[in-house]
Amino acid sequence: MATDVMATPVAATGGKIKSELMQQRVRAARWFLLPMLIALAVVAGWPLLRSIYFSFTDASLNNIDGAEWIGFGNYFRVQQLASGAVRYRGLLVDADWWNAVWNTLRFAATSVFFEAVLGMVVALVLNAEFKGRGIVRAAILIPWAIPTIVSAKMWSWMLNDQFGILNDLGMRLGLLSQKVAWTATAETAMQAVLVVDIWKTTPFMALLILAGLQMVPKDIYEAAEIDGVHPIKQFFRITLPLVRPALMVAIIFRLLDALRIFDLIYVLTPNSSATKTMSVLARENLFDFDKFAYGSAMSTLLFLIIAILTIVYIWLGKVRFDGGDR
Repeated sequence: MATDVMATPVAATGGKIKSELMQQRVRAARWFLLPMLIALAVVAGWPLLRSIYFSFTDASLNNIDGAEWIGFGNYFRVQQLASGAVRYRGLLVDADWWNAVWNTLRFAATSVFFEAVLGMVVALVLNAEFKGRGIVRAAILIPWAIPTIVSAKMWSWMLNDQFGILNDLGMRLGLLSQKVAWTATAETAMQAVLVVDIWKTTPFMALLILAGLQMVPKDIYEAAEIDGVHPIKQFFRITLPLVRPALMVAIIFRLLDALRIFDLIYVLTPNSSATKTMSVLARENLFDFDKFAYGSAMSTLLFLIIAILTIVYIWLGKVRFDGGDR
């Protein structure tokens, strides 16, 4: 009886100390995050707010400080012509903009899909035990380690219709009847850009998925082998569910990157409407055409599209995990 009476204050004291330690950790975490949040607000938050503001003005490169507020005129407006006819203007009825949206979404969906599939295959291979695995792991990261501008320029020479090695090999092997201008033809420009992007970024996906595979306990596979579970069933019943969090992180990182694609397309196909993305079109209007406000509106819509797709993807993933837990 006396022991129970004495145990109660001790337990209460222990719980209080644990609660205070948790509060101290939370406060310390906030202080550690504060410099990062301040830097993020200065580097990303302020330029984003300025771009959103300029999208509601008539700003140009020569008249940024004296820009006047025009509301949603850059997005949609009705123009009355002298003849009495009505013309709809603005970004929401701009055919070039919607072509860029379609190109961006098509590029993002296709590249991320193939990079996820190939990244999973590469990660499974690198996760197996074989001689020289360390060297192979290091070598597989070389395409990802090369700067995008450098790899894009390298591939532009390889894809060249006159001097490119791909056309030369295709002609020698009889796969091509004539040389193809891979990046200059509308029918092949997007495919060429996708091949380069998949080649470069698949190692990144493989690296993140491999990190998830390393966390899967090996005794689970040993138990499955003892029970006679087929390797394909092991993949879908064990590997894929356990590695899904790492796969989701890899996909969201690549999706954000693919939706903002600029440098690869700007180098490989700078003037092709078949590959022109939202970022490339926004940059043209911002600086080349001196439509600063119009380009800011494009940048704002690009940000909204990326934010919406990201929120939906995270929400769907959360629903999937919650449903799986239940």
